Amino acid sequence: MSTALMEKLRKELADALTPARDIAAKADAEGRDLTEDERTRVTDAVKTANGIKARIDQAKADNDLTKQLGDLGDGISFEPGTKSHNQPTDGLWVPRKGESVGQAFVKSAAYQGLLKSANNGRFGDRQRIQSDPFGAKALVTGVSDTSAGALVVNDNIGLQVGLDAFKRPLNLLDIITKGNTTSDAIEYVRVTSITNNAAPVPEATSSAAPTAPGGAGALVNNAGGGYKPESGLALAKISTTVKTIAHWLPATKRALADAGQVRTLIDEFLRYGLAEELEDQVMNGDGTGENFEGINTVSGTQSQAYDTDILTTLRKAKTKVRTVGRSRATAYVMNPADWEKVDLLQDNEARYYFGGPAREGQPTVWGLPVVESEAVVEGAPWVGAWNKAVLWRREQATITATDSHADFFIRNLVAILGEERDGFGVLQPNAFVEIDITP
Repeated sequence: MSTALMEKLRKELADALTPARDIAAKADAEGRDLTEDERTRVTDAVKTANGIKARIDQAKADNDLTKQLGDLGDGISFEPGTKSHNQPTDGLWVPRKGESVGQAFVKSAAYQGLLKSANNGRFGDRQRIQSDPFGAKALVTGVSDTSAGALVVNDNIGLQVGLDAFKRPLNLLDIITKGNTTSDAIEYVRVTSITNNAAPVPEATSSAAPTAPGGAGALVNNAGGGYKPESGLALAKISTTVKTIAHWLPATKRALADAGQVRTLIDEFLRYGLAEELEDQVMNGDGTGENFEGINTVSGTQSQAYDTDILTTLRKAKTKVRTVGRSRATAYVMNPADWEKVDLLQDNEARYYFGGPAREGQPTVWGLPVVESEAVVEGAPWVGAWNKAVLWRREQATITATDSHADFFIRNLVAILGEERDGFGVLQPNAFVEIDITP
């Protein structure tokens, strides 16, 4: 490229950047951001300047290439269009010594063909101009596997949510009492009934024993005898055994060795499965075989029939915990479908009793927290003093693996086992009330 042309390009570059610099300097001096119009003008100026800069850089590269070819001598250069045996077969023309790539292009057959398509050597304002490829190799594309696409590696981010999509929330175990045991058999005392006959008693006026207590602690002919009434507390010794809850999964050694996440997922799934079954046993175990004696089947719990509406029925059940069970209720436990029915209740003006969709925090009914559990049968929620149900842990959930199962050793298989050992008991059954909310 000639010195004059280089100077011309440099002047164009300065002319393009000067207005942009002036705009930026003005905004900076006034301590403000660029306006939308100023930002557009600066952006356009920068784009123009980048185009000019690219032309300058290309010109410098052409000059360097020309110089390098010139240093090689004339032996490998030739005029475009000649049939020199040195002419490349792929259509690339090598400039002669002292000739730029641009000059070689002007002399090329591609450019000459372009001129022939012009009107008297000139192109109209709206004429579409397109020449044949000049010096082009095969396009490198990221789409084709035979090109750069072969270098594109998929980004495998693995499983991001674990197994949560297949789990149900387990909340029931959070509200019962937790204990520990060092034996596989448990004996505990269950309160079955209480009789309270406490009453004021007059002072004895005679040391003789002319009278005796009557039925139910009442005094008969108490002529100064000073007898005190008798109350009763009925207890029962309950024996239960620690139960083993377990399940397992097979896996190949290769899967465990080559995909570290597999072991984590299996461990997570096995532990969750134990907790889910434990919650079901606490609520619904029928006491036979290796099943717990769950709250739903233990003898002595109370029941509340449907009365007027759902809210009234729930309140009456809470009262039974207090008056009959002589206990303080700690929570309602409901199937999610039942809580939905309660949560959507409205008054006569279509206002939600429980705050509607804008309510935040722990849901409550009649001052008690509501615990949702799929272990509870739909239509039959419970209320009670849940601290009077006790889970005794003999062995926490553990995960073990072995290849000694069946023929697993010779097949490179591993059995992964999850298990725990627990005992369960209800200390005072009448502190729990099953509620019928179906009209």
